[in-house]
Amino acid sequence: MTQGFDTERWHGVEGLVLVTAAAGVFMRAPPLLLLAGLGIVLLGYIRIATLDEVSVQVERELSDSTPDADDEVTVTFRVTNEGTRTLFDLRLVDGVPPALAVSDGTARLGTALRPGATASTTYTVTAIRGEHTWDETVVIARDPSGALERRETRHTETTMRCEPELAATADLPLRGLTSQYTGRVETDVPGSGLEFASIREYRHGDPIRRIDWNRRARTGELATVQFREERAATVVLVVDTRSEAHVAPTTDAETAVERCVDAASIAFPALLDSGDRVGVAAFGPEECWLPPSGGGDHRARARRLFATHSAFSPAPSDAAFFPSIAMRRLRRRLSSDAQVIFCSPLTDDYAVSVARRLEAYGHAVTVVSPDPTSTESLGARLARIERDLRLRDLRRAGVRVVDWGDEPLGVSLERAEAGWSR
Repeated sequence: MTQGFDTERWHGVEGLVLVTAAAGVFMRAPPLLLLAGLGIVLLGYIRIATLDEVSVQVERELSDSTPDADDEVTVTFRVTNEGTRTLFDLRLVDGVPPALAVSDGTARLGTALRPGATASTTYTVTAIRGEHTWDETVVIARDPSGALERRETRHTETTMRCEPELAATADLPLRGLTSQYTGRVETDVPGSGLEFASIREYRHGDPIRRIDWNRRARTGELATVQFREERAATVVLVVDTRSEAHVAPTTDAETAVERCVDAASIAFPALLDSGDRVGVAAFGPEECWLPPSGGGDHRARARRLFATHSAFSPAPSDAAFFPSIAMRRLRRRLSSDAQVIFCSPLTDDYAVSVARRLEAYGHAVTVVSPDPTSTESLGARLARIERDLRLRDLRRAGVRVVDWGDEPLGVSLERAEAGWSR
Protein backbone atom coordinates (compact mmCIF):
# COMPACT_ATOMS: atom_id res chain seq x y z
CA MET A 1 0.00 0.00 0.00
CA THR A 2 1.61 3.23 -1.14
CA GLN A 3 0.69 6.63 0.18
CA GLY A 4 -0.20 9.25 -2.44
CA PHE A 5 0.77 12.88 -2.74
CA ASP A 6 -0.84 15.50 -0.52
CA THR A 7 -3.22 17.69 -2.54
CA GLU A 8 -3.10 20.41 0.11
CA ARG A 9 -6.86 20.53 -0.15
CA TRP A 10 -7.38 20.61 3.62
CA HIS A 11 -4.47 22.85 4.55
CA GLY A 12 -5.60 25.44 7.08
CA VAL A 13 -8.29 23.20 8.58
CA GLU A 14 -6.18 22.67 11.70
CA GLY A 15 -6.30 26.34 12.53
CA LEU A 16 -9.99 26.54 11.77
CA VAL A 17 -10.69 23.58 14.12
CA LEU A 18 -8.68 25.18 16.94
CA VAL A 19 -10.50 28.51 16.53
CA THR A 20 -13.90 26.75 16.47
CA ALA A 21 -13.04 24.71 19.58
CA ALA A 22 -11.81 27.79 21.46
CA ALA A 23 -14.93 29.72 20.49
CA GLY A 24 -17.14 26.82 21.66
CA VAL A 25 -15.42 26.70 25.05
CA PHE A 26 -15.41 30.46 25.53
CA MET A 27 -19.01 30.89 24.44
CA ARG A 28 -20.16 27.59 25.99
CA ALA A 29 -21.72 26.65 22.62
CA PRO A 30 -22.14 22.85 22.17
CA PRO A 31 -22.75 23.12 18.37
CA LEU A 32 -19.34 24.73 17.89
CA LEU A 33 -17.72 22.06 20.02
CA LEU A 34 -19.49 19.36 17.96
CA LEU A 35 -18.28 20.99 14.75
CA ALA A 36 -14.73 21.12 16.10
CA GLY A 37 -15.00 17.45 17.01
CA LEU A 38 -15.98 16.57 13.43
CA GLY A 39 -13.00 18.57 12.24
CA ILE A 40 -10.71 16.60 14.54
CA VAL A 41 -12.10 13.33 13.12
CA LEU A 42 -11.45 14.56 9.56
CA LEU A 43 -7.90 15.57 10.45
CA GLY A 44 -7.31 12.18 12.02
CA TYR A 45 -8.50 10.43 8.86
CA ILE A 46 -6.24 12.57 6.71
CA ARG A 47 -3.27 11.70 8.91
CA ILE A 48 -3.72 7.93 8.56
CA ALA A 49 -5.17 7.88 5.01
CA THR A 50 -3.37 5.91 2.32
CA LEU A 51 -4.01 5.44 -1.39
CA ASP A 52 -3.44 2.20 -3.23
CA GLU A 53 -1.57 2.05 -6.50
CA VAL A 54 -4.01 2.70 -9.32
CA SER A 55 -4.77 -0.45 -11.30
CA VAL A 56 -6.72 0.51 -14.42
CA GLN A 57 -6.74 -0.51 -18.06
CA VAL A 58 -7.08 2.21 -20.68
CA GLU A 59 -8.34 1.45 -24.19
CA ARG A 60 -8.70 3.71 -27.20
CA GLU A 61 -10.49 3.00 -30.47
CA LEU A 62 -10.61 5.11 -33.66
CA SER A 63 -13.54 5.05 -36.05
CA ASP A 64 -11.02 5.30 -38.93
CA SER A 65 -7.25 4.95 -38.59
CA THR A 66 -6.52 6.01 -42.21
CA PRO A 67 -8.89 8.92 -42.89
CA ASP A 68 -8.70 11.52 -45.62
CA ALA A 69 -7.80 15.09 -44.76
CA ASP A 70 -10.58 17.05 -42.99
CA ASP A 71 -12.50 13.86 -42.14
CA GLU A 72 -14.08 13.66 -38.69
CA VAL A 73 -12.72 10.75 -36.66
CA THR A 74 -14.51 9.57 -33.53
CA VAL A 75 -12.28 8.42 -30.67
CA THR A 76 -13.80 6.06 -28.10
CA PHE A 77 -11.96 6.21 -24.79
CA ARG A 78 -12.53 3.50 -22.12
CA VAL A 79 -11.14 2.84 -18.64
CA THR A 80 -11.65 -0.31 -16.55
CA ASN A 81 -10.91 -0.66 -12.82
CA GLU A 82 -8.83 -3.83 -12.52
CA GLY A 83 -8.16 -3.39 -8.83
CA THR A 84 -10.03 -4.69 -5.78
CA ARG A 85 -11.03 -1.33 -4.32
CA THR A 86 -13.47 1.29 -5.51
CA LEU A 87 -11.93 4.37 -7.09
CA PHE A 88 -14.03 7.19 -5.67
CA ASP A 89 -12.46 10.00 -7.72
CA LEU A 90 -10.82 8.96 -10.98
CA ARG A 91 -9.85 11.47 -13.66
CA LEU A 92 -8.18 10.83 -17.00
CA VAL A 93 -6.73 13.16 -19.64
CA ASP A 94 -6.15 11.54 -23.03
CA GLY A 95 -2.93 12.29 -24.91
CA VAL A 96 -4.37 13.80 -28.12
CA PRO A 97 -1.61 14.50 -30.69
CA PRO A 98 -0.80 18.23 -30.64
CA ALA A 99 -1.47 18.62 -34.37
CA LEU A 100 -5.06 17.38 -34.07
CA ALA A 101 -7.91 19.59 -32.95
CA VAL A 102 -10.77 18.21 -30.86
CA SER A 103 -13.85 19.37 -32.78
CA ASP A 104 -16.53 17.78 -30.59
CA GLY A 105 -16.63 16.43 -27.05
CA THR A 106 -13.71 16.42 -24.63
CA ALA A 107 -10.64 14.22 -24.24
CA ARG A 108 -11.17 14.11 -20.46
CA LEU A 109 -13.09 11.68 -18.27
CA GLY A 110 -14.06 11.97 -14.62
CA THR A 111 -15.82 9.14 -12.85
CA ALA A 112 -16.02 6.79 -9.88
CA LEU A 113 -15.42 3.09 -10.60
CA ARG A 114 -16.22 -0.05 -8.66
CA PRO A 115 -13.88 -3.04 -9.11
CA GLY A 116 -14.35 -4.49 -12.59
CA ALA A 117 -16.49 -1.59 -13.80
CA THR A 118 -15.84 0.29 -17.06
CA ALA A 119 -16.52 3.90 -18.00
CA SER A 120 -16.17 5.46 -21.45
CA THR A 121 -16.44 8.70 -23.35
CA THR A 122 -16.10 9.77 -26.98
CA TYR A 123 -14.69 12.81 -28.68
CA THR A 124 -14.09 13.81 -32.29
CA VAL A 125 -10.91 15.02 -33.95
CA THR A 126 -10.46 16.53 -37.42
CA ALA A 127 -7.89 14.65 -39.49
CA ILE A 128 -5.04 16.53 -41.10
CA ARG A 129 -2.15 15.31 -43.23
CA GLY A 130 0.49 13.34 -41.37
CA GLU A 131 1.04 10.41 -39.05
CA HIS A 132 -0.32 11.11 -35.58
CA THR A 133 0.50 9.03 -32.52
CA TRP A 134 -1.41 9.46 -29.26
CA ASP A 135 0.66 10.33 -26.19
CA GLU A 136 0.33 8.65 -22.82
CA THR A 137 -2.92 9.05 -20.93
CA VAL A 138 -2.62 10.82 -17.59
CA VAL A 139 -4.48 8.98 -14.81
CA ILE A 140 -5.29 10.87 -11.60
CA ALA A 141 -6.87 9.11 -8.60
CA ARG A 142 -7.85 10.64 -5.28
CA ASP A 143 -9.03 9.19 -1.99
CA PRO A 144 -12.64 9.91 -0.85
CA SER A 145 -11.60 13.02 1.06
CA GLY A 146 -9.55 14.40 -1.82
CA ALA A 147 -6.56 14.84 0.49
CA LEU A 148 -4.32 12.32 -1.32
CA GLU A 149 -3.67 12.03 -5.01
CA ARG A 150 -1.77 9.69 -7.31
CA ARG A 151 -0.71 10.61 -10.85
CA GLU A 152 0.29 7.89 -13.26
CA THR A 153 0.40 7.40 -17.02
CA ARG A 154 -0.86 4.64 -19.26
CA HIS A 155 0.41 4.03 -22.77
CA THR A 156 -1.99 2.66 -25.38
CA GLU A 157 -0.52 2.32 -28.87
CA THR A 158 -2.75 4.32 -31.22
CA THR A 159 -1.71 5.81 -34.55
CA MET A 160 -3.70 7.57 -37.24
CA ARG A 161 -2.21 8.10 -40.69
CA CYS A 162 -3.70 10.65 -43.06
CA GLU A 163 -1.98 10.51 -46.45
CA PRO A 164 -2.61 12.99 -49.27
CA GLU A 165 -4.38 11.63 -52.32
CA LEU A 166 -1.67 12.84 -54.72
CA ALA A 167 -4.26 13.16 -57.46
CA ALA A 168 -3.47 15.64 -60.22
CA THR A 169 -5.79 18.64 -59.92
CA ALA A 170 -3.77 21.32 -61.66
CA ASP A 171 -1.28 21.57 -64.49
CA LEU A 172 2.01 23.31 -63.79
CA PRO A 173 3.72 25.33 -66.55
CA LEU A 174 7.42 24.48 -66.88
CA ARG A 175 10.21 26.22 -68.70
CA GLY A 176 13.00 25.41 -71.06
CA LEU A 177 15.09 22.45 -72.10
CA THR A 178 15.50 19.88 -69.35
CA SER A 179 16.70 16.33 -69.81
CA GLN A 180 17.29 13.73 -72.47
CA TYR A 181 14.15 11.77 -71.63
CA THR A 182 11.14 12.03 -73.92
CA GLY A 183 8.30 13.93 -72.27
CA ARG A 184 6.19 17.07 -72.36
CA VAL A 185 8.59 20.06 -72.36
CA GLU A 186 9.10 21.49 -75.83
CA THR A 187 12.67 22.21 -76.90
CA ASP A 188 14.44 23.81 -79.84
CA VAL A 189 16.13 20.51 -80.63
CA PRO A 190 14.80 18.79 -83.80
CA GLY A 191 13.73 15.21 -83.43
CA SER A 192 10.60 13.17 -82.88
CA GLY A 193 7.46 15.01 -81.87
CA LEU A 194 4.31 16.65 -83.22
CA GLU A 195 5.26 20.26 -84.02
CA PHE A 196 7.17 20.98 -87.25
CA ALA A 197 10.77 22.10 -86.71
CA SER A 198 12.81 21.88 -89.99
CA ILE A 199 13.65 19.92 -93.15
CA ARG A 200 17.04 18.31 -93.71
CA GLU A 201 18.66 16.15 -96.37
CA TYR A 202 17.49 12.54 -96.42
CA ARG A 203 19.76 10.02 -94.71
CA HIS A 204 19.79 6.31 -95.20
CA GLY A 205 17.55 4.66 -92.66
CA ASP A 206 15.19 7.62 -92.11
CA PRO A 207 11.55 6.45 -91.67
CA ILE A 208 9.54 6.56 -94.88
CA ARG A 209 6.65 8.36 -93.14
CA ARG A 210 8.92 11.35 -92.46
CA ILE A 211 10.01 11.85 -96.09
CA ASP A 212 8.78 15.14 -97.61
CA TRP A 213 7.02 13.75 -100.66
CA ASN A 214 5.91 17.19 -101.85
CA ARG A 215 9.53 18.27 -102.13
CA ARG A 216 10.34 15.00 -103.87
CA ALA A 217 7.62 15.75 -106.46
CA ARG A 218 8.84 19.32 -107.01
CA THR A 219 12.62 18.84 -107.08
CA GLY A 220 13.19 15.13 -107.33
CA GLU A 221 15.28 15.27 -104.13
CA LEU A 222 14.63 13.28 -100.98
CA ALA A 223 14.30 15.26 -97.74
CA THR A 224 13.31 14.35 -94.21
CA VAL A 225 10.88 16.35 -92.06
CA GLN A 226 11.96 16.97 -88.45
CA PHE A 227 9.62 17.87 -85.62
CA ARG A 228 10.22 19.79 -82.44
CA GLU A 229 11.28 17.27 -79.83
CA GLU A 230 9.57 17.11 -76.46
CA ARG A 231 11.55 16.10 -73.42
CA ALA A 232 10.65 15.36 -69.85
CA ALA A 233 11.32 17.87 -67.13
CA THR A 234 13.39 17.00 -64.11
CA VAL A 235 11.60 18.93 -61.39
CA VAL A 236 12.39 19.17 -57.67
CA LEU A 237 9.70 20.45 -55.32
CA VAL A 238 11.50 22.33 -52.54
CA VAL A 239 9.33 23.07 -49.48
CA ASP A 240 10.34 25.87 -47.12
CA THR A 241 10.01 24.30 -43.65
CA ARG A 242 12.03 26.84 -41.65
CA SER A 243 10.55 28.23 -38.45
CA GLU A 244 9.97 31.52 -40.32
CA ALA A 245 7.50 29.67 -42.56
CA HIS A 246 5.38 28.35 -39.66
CA VAL A 247 3.03 31.33 -39.69
CA ALA A 248 -0.71 31.69 -40.24
CA PRO A 249 -3.14 34.59 -40.65
CA THR A 250 -5.14 33.45 -37.58
CA THR A 251 -4.53 31.06 -34.71
CA ASP A 252 -6.97 28.45 -36.05
CA ALA A 253 -5.87 28.64 -39.70
CA GLU A 254 -3.46 26.33 -41.50
CA THR A 255 0.17 27.38 -41.27
CA ALA A 256 2.05 28.37 -44.40
CA VAL A 257 4.14 25.19 -44.13
CA GLU A 258 0.98 23.06 -44.26
CA ARG A 259 -0.20 24.96 -47.34
CA CYS A 260 3.24 24.59 -48.94
CA VAL A 261 3.05 20.82 -48.43
CA ASP A 262 -0.46 20.88 -49.90
CA ALA A 263 0.89 22.71 -52.96
CA ALA A 264 3.68 20.16 -53.36
CA SER A 265 1.14 17.34 -52.97
CA ILE A 266 -0.87 18.83 -55.84
CA ALA A 267 2.15 19.55 -58.03
CA PHE A 268 3.76 16.14 -57.62
CA PRO A 269 1.07 14.03 -59.36
CA ALA A 270 0.43 16.72 -61.98
CA LEU A 271 4.06 16.58 -63.05
CA LEU A 272 4.31 12.81 -62.70
CA ASP A 273 1.23 12.26 -64.87
CA SER A 274 2.82 14.43 -67.57
CA GLY A 275 5.78 12.08 -67.83
CA ASP A 276 8.20 14.22 -65.84
CA ARG A 277 10.73 13.05 -63.30
CA VAL A 278 9.86 14.61 -59.94
CA GLY A 279 11.72 14.86 -56.65
CA VAL A 280 11.02 16.39 -53.24
CA ALA A 281 13.25 18.27 -50.81
CA ALA A 282 12.71 20.13 -47.54
CA PHE A 283 14.59 23.36 -46.88
CA GLY A 284 14.63 23.52 -43.11
CA PRO A 285 16.00 21.96 -39.90
CA GLU A 286 14.82 18.43 -40.73
CA GLU A 287 16.59 17.00 -43.78
CA CYS A 288 14.39 15.38 -46.42
CA TRP A 289 15.31 14.29 -49.95
CA LEU A 290 13.43 12.16 -52.48
CA PRO A 291 15.49 11.91 -55.72
CA PRO A 292 13.64 12.69 -58.97
CA SER A 293 12.05 9.66 -60.56
CA GLY A 294 8.74 8.45 -61.98
CA GLY A 295 6.26 5.60 -61.86
CA GLY A 296 3.71 4.21 -59.46
CA ASP A 297 6.22 3.16 -56.80
CA HIS A 298 7.67 6.67 -56.77
CA ARG A 299 4.18 8.12 -56.31
CA ALA A 300 3.59 5.80 -53.33
CA ARG A 301 6.93 6.81 -51.76
CA ALA A 302 6.05 10.48 -52.12
CA ARG A 303 2.64 9.92 -50.57
CA ARG A 304 4.19 8.28 -47.50
CA LEU A 305 6.83 10.99 -47.30
CA PHE A 306 4.33 13.86 -47.34
CA ALA A 307 2.25 12.10 -44.68
CA THR A 308 4.88 10.84 -42.26
CA HIS A 309 8.21 12.66 -42.64
CA SER A 310 9.05 14.83 -39.65
CA ALA A 311 10.27 17.63 -41.93
CA PHE A 312 6.67 18.27 -43.00
CA SER A 313 5.20 18.26 -39.49
CA PRO A 314 2.64 21.01 -38.80
CA ALA A 315 4.69 22.00 -35.74
CA PRO A 316 8.09 23.69 -36.15
CA SER A 317 11.19 21.65 -35.37
CA ASP A 318 13.45 22.48 -32.43
CA ALA A 319 16.55 21.29 -34.31
CA ALA A 320 19.27 23.75 -35.26
CA PHE A 321 19.23 25.04 -38.83
CA PHE A 322 22.26 26.24 -40.76
CA PRO A 323 21.05 27.91 -43.98
CA SER A 324 24.38 27.96 -45.83
CA ILE A 325 24.93 24.22 -45.23
CA ALA A 326 21.37 23.42 -46.33
CA MET A 327 21.84 25.49 -49.48
CA ARG A 328 25.10 23.75 -50.41
CA ARG A 329 23.53 20.34 -49.79
CA LEU A 330 20.56 21.21 -52.01
CA ARG A 331 22.81 22.47 -54.80
CA ARG A 332 24.85 19.27 -54.80
CA ARG A 333 21.70 17.19 -55.13
CA LEU A 334 20.17 19.17 -57.98
CA SER A 335 21.19 18.06 -61.46
CA SER A 336 22.29 20.81 -63.83
CA ASP A 337 19.05 20.59 -65.85
CA ALA A 338 16.66 20.39 -62.88
CA GLN A 339 13.88 22.89 -62.56
CA VAL A 340 12.82 23.96 -59.07
CA ILE A 341 9.37 24.70 -57.73
CA PHE A 342 10.05 26.51 -54.47
CA CYS A 343 7.06 26.48 -52.10
CA SER A 344 7.51 29.27 -49.58
CA PRO A 345 5.35 31.98 -47.96
CA LEU A 346 8.22 34.47 -48.48
CA THR A 347 7.95 35.80 -44.94
CA ASP A 348 11.55 36.99 -44.89
CA ASP A 349 14.26 38.18 -47.27
CA TYR A 350 16.25 34.96 -47.01
CA ALA A 351 13.51 33.03 -48.82
CA VAL A 352 13.86 35.50 -51.69
CA SER A 353 17.62 34.98 -51.75
CA VAL A 354 17.14 31.19 -51.96
CA ALA A 355 14.96 31.53 -55.06
CA ARG A 356 17.29 34.07 -56.70
CA ARG A 357 20.41 32.02 -55.99
CA LEU A 358 18.87 28.86 -57.45
CA GLU A 359 17.90 30.87 -60.55
CA ALA A 360 21.43 32.28 -60.78
CA TYR A 361 22.86 28.74 -60.61
CA GLY A 362 21.01 27.92 -63.83
CA HIS A 363 17.86 26.28 -62.48
CA ALA A 364 14.53 27.51 -63.82
CA VAL A 365 12.69 28.51 -60.64
CA THR A 366 8.97 28.90 -60.07
CA VAL A 367 7.90 30.13 -56.63
CA VAL A 368 4.53 28.97 -55.28
CA SER A 369 3.82 31.24 -52.34
CA PRO A 370 0.79 30.78 -50.05
CA ASP A 371 -0.20 34.09 -48.52
CA PRO A 372 -0.12 33.89 -44.69
CA THR A 373 -0.77 37.61 -44.09
CA SER A 374 -3.88 39.41 -42.89
CA THR A 375 -5.11 42.98 -42.36
CA GLU A 376 -6.30 42.64 -38.78
CA SER A 377 -3.69 44.96 -37.28
CA LEU A 378 -1.15 47.56 -38.29
CA GLY A 379 1.68 45.03 -37.92
CA ALA A 380 -0.18 42.49 -40.08
CA ARG A 381 -0.74 45.08 -42.81
CA LEU A 382 2.95 46.01 -42.70
CA ALA A 383 3.90 42.30 -43.07
CA ARG A 384 1.62 42.08 -46.12
CA ILE A 385 3.29 45.10 -47.72
CA GLU A 386 6.75 43.64 -47.08
CA ARG A 387 5.71 40.33 -48.67
CA ASP A 388 4.31 42.14 -51.71
CA LEU A 389 7.66 43.87 -52.13
CA ARG A 390 9.42 40.49 -52.04
CA LEU A 391 7.10 39.15 -54.73
CA ARG A 392 7.86 42.20 -56.87
CA ASP A 393 11.59 41.76 -56.31
CA LEU A 394 11.44 38.16 -57.58
CA ARG A 395 9.40 39.09 -60.64
CA ARG A 396 11.87 41.83 -61.54
CA ALA A 397 14.65 39.24 -61.26
CA GLY A 398 12.89 37.05 -63.84
CA VAL A 399 11.61 34.45 -61.37
CA ARG A 400 8.09 33.20 -61.97
CA VAL A 401 5.84 33.62 -58.94
CA VAL A 402 2.44 32.14 -58.10
CA ASP A 403 0.81 34.23 -55.36
CA TRP A 404 -1.63 31.78 -53.75
CA GLY A 405 -4.40 33.41 -51.74
CA ASP A 406 -7.63 31.90 -50.46
CA GLU A 407 -8.73 30.51 -53.84
CA PRO A 408 -7.85 26.99 -55.09
CA LEU A 409 -4.27 26.58 -56.28
CA GLY A 410 -5.40 25.88 -59.86
CA VAL A 411 -7.05 29.31 -60.06
CA SER A 412 -3.87 31.03 -58.87
CA LEU A 413 -1.81 29.04 -61.40
CA GLU A 414 -4.04 30.06 -64.30
CA ARG A 415 -3.92 33.72 -63.27
CA ALA A 416 -0.14 33.64 -62.88
CA GLU A 417 0.38 31.85 -66.23
CA ALA A 418 -1.75 34.46 -67.98
CA GLY A 419 0.58 37.14 -66.61
CA TRP A 420 3.69 35.22 -67.73
CA SER A 421 2.41 34.95 -71.30
CA ARG A 422 2.04 38.68 -71.76
